[in-house]
Amino acid sequence: MASSREPLAWVLNLDAEDELAHPGAHTPTAAMKERIEGLRPQLASLVLPGDRVIWPGAEPIELGLLGRAWCPTRWALSQLERARVRQPRAPHMDVLRRVNHRRFNHELGQFLPGAGFAEDPGAFRGLLSTGAQASVERCWLLKRPFGYAGRGRRKWRAGELIAADHSWLEASWRDGEGLQVEPWVERVFDCALHGFLEEDGECTFGRVTLQDVDATGAWRSTVLAPGGTLTSTEEESLVHEARRTAEALHAAGYFGPFGLDGYRWVAPDGSVHFQPRSEINARYSMGWAIGMVVHSRG
Repeated sequence: MASSREPLAWVLNLDAEDELAHPGAHTPTAAMKERIEGLRPQLASLVLPGDRVIWPGAEPIELGLLGRAWCPTRWALSQLERARVRQPRAPHMDVLRRVNHRRFNHELGQFLPGAGFAEDPGAFRGLLSTGAQASVERCWLLKRPFGYAGRGRRKWRAGELIAADHSWLEASWRDGEGLQVEPWVERVFDCALHGFLEEDGECTFGRVTLQDVDATGAWRSTVLAPGGTLTSTEEESLVHEARRTAEALHAAGYFGPFGLDGYRWVAPDGSVHFQPRSEINARYSMGWAIGMVVHSRG
């Protein structure tokens, strides 16, 4: 892939999961717009000199520029249309919703012991009471189907369901979309592998990156992983899952940028393990261009 590409006109809808979670009319809040504007400097590896940003902001747009969205949702494409830029080919909204839903990741298989996707409260209680998990008091990480920047997740200690937990769970079940349920584990480091999937299924992968995330899971920075950071077994499993993910995305009708998150973790007994697929992001992400190293896909 060459290092040069034509200038792009961007819609940086970093709140795409909000729209995917609630299909229909979507209007980003003023607070979200301000937050995304504040992240612009950290997107310098993706939004290159010569590019224009349609949203947030209103930079002058040159005729003939190709439009590009962080995630080509219905709202993002409408912004590109209003700006009269060249429309990109994009997956259908239903496809975007399916492949970014945490159920899609679950269907490819769980790796953490006791983890699963609960479709309803009964399945949730079942996950918490099965096998060895029933005999050990532990913390759990609960994730709503769509989340980003640390949103839509909650840490919960078994046996300590307080009023705020009840409210959060009730709100989660209200949409009927389920919850990803997994044991809370001690992470050693977070990593990612990114790719670009063509419509015909051909996929180009980048290099492994390390991600710095805060206590809530929100991204702070990305760097290329130095050689030897992952063991050969860990890297092989990450690449294997990235290829499986690309195949599943293609089968579902998705094409475009995507990323796979993983991490090394330590069990209470001191044993070290690797989670090769904790999240799938079928869109651009903050570290995508760093991981891909080159920018011809924009």
